[in-house]
Amino acid sequence: MITFHEVSKQFPDGTTAVNRINFTVTNGEFFVLIGPSGCGKTTTLKMMNRLIPLSEGNILIDDKEINKYNIHELRWNIGYVLQQIALFPHMTIAENIAVVPELKQWSQEAITKRVDELLNMVGLDSDTYRNRKPHELSGGEQQRVGVIRALAADPDIILMDEPFSALDPISREKLQDDMILLQKKINKTIVFVTHDMQEAIKLADRVCLMKDGEIVQIGTPEQLLSNPANDFVRNFVGTSNKIGADFQLQQIMQPMSSITHDAAHTIDISARLDQVLDELNNHPELFVTSAGNIKGKIDRQMMIQYLSTSVKEGRESHV
Repeated sequence: MITFHEVSKQFPDGTTAVNRINFTVTNGEFFVLIGPSGCGKTTTLKMMNRLIPLSEGNILIDDKEINKYNIHELRWNIGYVLQQIALFPHMTIAENIAVVPELKQWSQEAITKRVDELLNMVGLDSDTYRNRKPHELSGGEQQRVGVIRALAADPDIILMDEPFSALDPISREKLQDDMILLQKKINKTIVFVTHDMQEAIKLADRVCLMKDGEIVQIGTPEQLLSNPANDFVRNFVGTSNKIGADFQLQQIMQPMSSITHDAAHTIDISARLDQVLDELNNHPELFVTSAGNIKGKIDRQMMIQYLSTSVKEGRESHV
């Protein structure tokens, strides 16, 4: 879907923001770019829709170089969500959502139907919110509108640049949960920039950790936590011997009635954290057994929640 091949970006002042990076984002993947301030993650994101021109290398979308796309065609097929919500203040919510469909000359009937569908999809009753102005909405509600505005013309790709970082913790966590549910419905290719490892662990199919314009490690959240490439990754993601040291599968699994198992994919209740993660990389769901009987089940989302909480608690304990 999106391929970076030896991509670099040098700014006129001589700064190298991105240095010869290579990666591919697959169709329908939730791909998170993360790293400390100044690592090049936002520059990498903005090169995808040509908001920033690359200096060297190639970026391809569906095997076609982005410079060979008509700029309007490219951007209309890439939704973009910013940290600064940037809704047009004097337009209604419906008018804000309808901007790109109107530019693409959709019929008014189609636009109205799409606006109502999207508002209802994110829990904003269309009859209630359609004619409101942005200042009448909370920050979390405005950011929901920002997300669905990016979805309005049904683009294949969504770029999200720290979209939740300006929100209060409760609103942020709610929107993260909503984003997980929304992605299951829309199955878009999403590239998401954040500096928050807990957010990355919670949302990502894969995480790309950057430092000084280069990629340090790409992998699933479980892979970065259980097998960090070096001390920088280990320190950034907050892994330590404490994460997993007190791991007990019985406390995390969803309990089930004890029955003799005939399930294909099982794991013993005494398994270590790394063993569970390895198995969940191959199977989305495992039945947990003890003495040959099923005691519960565990899936990837349960483990992501456990790891996300462990990272959060680990960081707070060092504050």
